[in-house]
Amino acid sequence: MFTLFKKKSEKEILQKKYEKLMKEAHSLSTTNRKLSDTKVFEAEEVLKQMDKIT
Repeated sequence: MFTLFKKKSEKEILQKKYEKLMKEAHSLSTTNRKLSDTKVFEAEEVLKQMDKIT
C-alpha cells in the first residue's frame, strides 16, 4: 500500500525508458530498419545516463 506513494528514483525512470525504447526498436526492426537503429541509439544514450548515476 505504501508503494503507491513512493516516488520512483531517477534510475528506475531511466530503466523504464530504456525498456520502452528497446521494445519499440524490436517491433520496428521488421518494417523500418533505419528508425529501429535510431531507437537503439536513443536506448544506448539512456543506458549511458544510467551508468553515470551509479
